[in-house]
Amino acid sequence: MITKSTIKYIQSLQQKKARDENKQFIAEGPKVVNELLQQNIFNCTAIYCTENWVQNFSTSFSNSDASKFFIIKDFELDKISAFSIANQVLAVFDIKNNPNNIDYKNKLTLVLDDIQDPGNLGTIIRTADWFGIKNIICSKNSTDYFSPKVVQSTMASLGRVNVDYTDLANFLNQYPQVKSYAAVLSGKDVNSIQKVTEGFLVFGNESKGISPEIMKIANKKITIPKIGEAESLNIAIAAGIIMHQLTK
Repeated sequence: MITKSTIKYIQSLQQKKARDENKQFIAEGPKVVNELLQQNIFNCTAIYCTENWVQNFSTSFSNSDASKFFIIKDFELDKISAFSIANQVLAVFDIKNNPNNIDYKNKLTLVLDDIQDPGNLGTIIRTADWFGIKNIICSKNSTDYFSPKVVQSTMASLGRVNVDYTDLANFLNQYPQVKSYAAVLSGKDVNSIQKVTEGFLVFGNESKGISPEIMKIANKKITIPKIGEAESLNIAIAAGIIMHQLTK
């Protein structure tokens, strides 16, 4: 049986305050958990799982890791899951520090201005991983990338992409030599731009767009040309289209 204190602790990790205090996050589901374990980027401290998951578990663990496994019943997994339907396994991982002194020259970096939806952030991280973009800089008001919904949406790509939070204006002003490409509704057709090997790709809030302060810093304004009647594109889809165009 899983203890009440353990249930309370794991439930607390659904909140950013507890994640920040304990430097831990949770991941759920066979695909995400298995891949994070295989990557071995985040240290795993505990795995709460059903018998069915253990029987199909393929990642090799040493004997010393056996103490991290806790086989529990479905109803117990439901109690600690962050989702309405639990999925066989929940693991607790340590949050790792982002690398210091990242070099932003000769590479593309995403800059996210107040992205609020966890699904959008997770999808952007996953898409950045697909296109080989290793660094994402978020405004301090953006959603936390270790929240359960973001972790789930990344499908384990968060282990391969560095995500950091800072004052975006100060950050961009530190690199005046690196061009900033701001995604807006009215700008240069992204299809007319050749492959970009260095730059900041700036995307704004789902409803408000890029803040005026950041827009003043951006060197170039780019847009995805509209053919139909939709008012706007989902930010994660727009980011994927622009990443494809500028990296091909």
